[in-house]
Amino acid sequence: MPWTEILTALALVLVIEGMVPFVGPGRYRQMVAQVARLSDNQLRTVGLVVMIIGLFLLFLVRS
Repeated sequence: MPWTEILTALALVLVIEGMVPFVGPGRYRQMVAQVARLSDNQLRTVGLVVMIIGLFLLFLVRS
């Protein structure tokens, strides 16, 4: 049972991540270029914030 939930979550992430370049490839290219200019610490901070938001949403949905 837990593997099906993990794989379902992974599949949803892939679908959502794929929507951005599919819908707006030009804007996606600009966004990737901006991300490439971030320093390592800025990128880590963004990653940490996104993980915290994801955990918070997961907590809200699962409770």
